[in-house]
Amino acid sequence: MFFISKVIELFLIPSNLIALLGLFGLLAILVKRLPRLGRISIIAAVLLLIICGWSPVGPAALMVLENRFPQPVINRPVTGVILLGGAVDPHISSARGNLTMNEAGERLTATVDLSRRYPGARIFLSGGLGQEHGDSKLTESRVARDILVSLGVSPSRIAMEERSRTTCENATESFASVRPQPGEFWLLVTSASHMPRAVACFRAAGFEVTPYPVDFRTRGEAELKRPTISIAAGLAETDLATHEWLGLLTYRIAGLTTELFPSAR
Repeated sequence: MFFISKVIELFLIPSNLIALLGLFGLLAILVKRLPRLGRISIIAAVLLLIICGWSPVGPAALMVLENRFPQPVINRPVTGVILLGGAVDPHISSARGNLTMNEAGERLTATVDLSRRYPGARIFLSGGLGQEHGDSKLTESRVARDILVSLGVSPSRIAMEERSRTTCENATESFASVRPQPGEFWLLVTSASHMPRAVACFRAAGFEVTPYPVDFRTRGEAELKRPTISIAAGLAETDLATHEWLGLLTYRIAGLTTELFPSAR
């Protein structure tokens, strides 16, 4: 499943698809001597580049994901906080000997904030390498733990698993490690756009969590009224949204989840 998801992403993520269409068009013209097919492919690639890069399509698709789960009202004791991997780069951290966060680093700072607001809550980190083959000696959980400790979280409060590579593996490994009991209140911290897929996986694993979305990338409906600042920025948002929507669909088709697009309960 992990390998299949990576192959699907390779060919269907918009930036890759645009490049592949353009390359196919050039090969059709220069090698296969099929100018009509080549021109159609190149025109399609340019149109997709304009639509995905400059139009609000990507931000709109991202906004739908981010708006799915609101910030929760917390009016009871918090048993623990689950932080999903994806906020650090274990490969750069290992190669450079420096703890490295990426653009989703707000997941870590939000967890630090929650640890201070709820001093009795346990902190659980879920995340392995996230790749089929990796040269890093560190896992996402290990790097995240070291960053949290450096920011003042007590090591005695932190537990983790370092085996998961996908979101559904995050859920099953977390459930097996935490063994939640009836009545416990667990917060799930991850990026807002990733939250629907994460909730679908945790519910399928039998782990009832309360979504705590962070790392928002859109401002709301204002995104629909303006072009993106650059093609690169627009493509990045379109790629991210496509990655999440494909993940939701792939997991549901594969039977790993029971809901295509879960909502708040």
